[in-house]
Amino acid sequence: MNLPMEGIALLVQNHYGMLIVAVLSIGITSLLWKAWGSNVDSTDEDGIPGRMGLSFLGETFSFFSACYSTKGFYDFVKQRRKRYGKWFKTRILGKTHVFIPSVEGAKTILSNDFVHFNKSYLSPMKDAMGARSVFLVPHKVHTRIRRLLSDPFSMTSLEKFAVKFDEMVCERLRKLEKSGKSFKVIDFSLKITFDAMVSMLMSVTENPLLEQIEKDCTDVSNAMLSIPFMIPGTSYYKGKKGREKLYVTFGNMIAKRRSGEEHFDDFLQTMVDRDSYPENEKLDDEEIIDNLITLILAGQTTTASAMMWCVKFLSENKDVLDKLREEQLSMARNKPEGASLTLEDLTEKSYGFKVVKETLRMANVLMWLPRHEVKKGWFVNVDATCVHFDPDVYKDPMRFNPLRFDDIQKPYSFLPFGAGPRTCLGINMAKVAMLVFVHRLTSGYQWTLDDPDSAFARKEHIPRLRNGCPITLKALNRGK
Repeated sequence: MNLPMEGIALLVQNHYGMLIVAVLSIGITSLLWKAWGSNVDSTDEDGIPGRMGLSFLGETFSFFSACYSTKGFYDFVKQRRKRYGKWFKTRILGKTHVFIPSVEGAKTILSNDFVHFNKSYLSPMKDAMGARSVFLVPHKVHTRIRRLLSDPFSMTSLEKFAVKFDEMVCERLRKLEKSGKSFKVIDFSLKITFDAMVSMLMSVTENPLLEQIEKDCTDVSNAMLSIPFMIPGTSYYKGKKGREKLYVTFGNMIAKRRSGEEHFDDFLQTMVDRDSYPENEKLDDEEIIDNLITLILAGQTTTASAMMWCVKFLSENKDVLDKLREEQLSMARNKPEGASLTLEDLTEKSYGFKVVKETLRMANVLMWLPRHEVKKGWFVNVDATCVHFDPDVYKDPMRFNPLRFDDIQKPYSFLPFGAGPRTCLGINMAKVAMLVFVHRLTSGYQWTLDDPDSAFARKEHIPRLRNGCPITLKALNRGK
């Protein structure tokens, strides 16, 4: 069959995507075949076993295959532990990664942040947060930015946050119970934590602006475990475009604050009001925007997922739930009707606080803590999940047992917020949010778990249930 040149061009144009996929498939298959044939499991002079593969690809496809499965991306680590033992190395996106499975290793690395190690991430995660994020900048810059970001997490700010978040939780749980409908805890927790963070940081509470910021932030978040190809329609592409939109949105907000067109009592205003301060006492616009995005993403996704896992664990452990509810009802009876919770109510000595800590240990919302080793240029990943499930560290680690926190934990054995000089800025805010949610849920409602499926959601950088943990609420008649 003979086709004119125009026909050939039209055929190529109409099937361009299929042709690209075919060429890539052939090329990748060839490379993988060579990698598999020429690389065997080995232990180099460093004494760490593992498979490195080709110089760039390594085990990148195996890693992303785990990310896209319902076993969760930590399954990539589990499978290699079965083959090599607790310590192993691999190569992902051209970088050597070593997984550190012990408390001693965690202490060595996390206590030497900025000395022998720097925090680092896979390239899609770095692209999502931005070059001036407090997570990514070098030591001297980090010290300045971290100090200037601390205001939303002061005790005064936390007191205001607790009251506001309590009001939001009460109102939304009441509406959900009244509807009588099943809802996904992950949807509830993602929305309420996002709304609370954006309100606190920049006083955005109304649509359509709130919806637009949420959509763009979701696109950025979804890109954090994506293959970094700038191809229209991919998660990575949408994430990059989402960041561009956030830069415009937040840039416009900063401009309105500077001109006096808008003025609010919030974090963004405190940053803008520092314009006349010395350089080491303020953030430039890029630093403000990158860290607004960082605070929203880090504050929303981790806390929301932990809230979801808490409901899941409580639903499966009735003895724990009964003990927790008894304590929370006692607290409720000692407060005036309709009174908001205060920081004094959310004591770290409570059983509720132990439930929160046990949730964080078992949920592992940060599965490992990545660092960049300066001398070798390797990624060293402190494997918080392995530490939290180590029977030598936590007795019967797969059992949900909040009373284990009656005992003082060994330093660097409890790592949901990291440790050392880079300990999470929002550690206390996350605890406050979870304690408020736990109190209002258990003291005000009973619930049924409408789907017990424990499969993981695909493509999530923070572990979540595929079904979102659906529940139906029923109000408690608790009396006084």
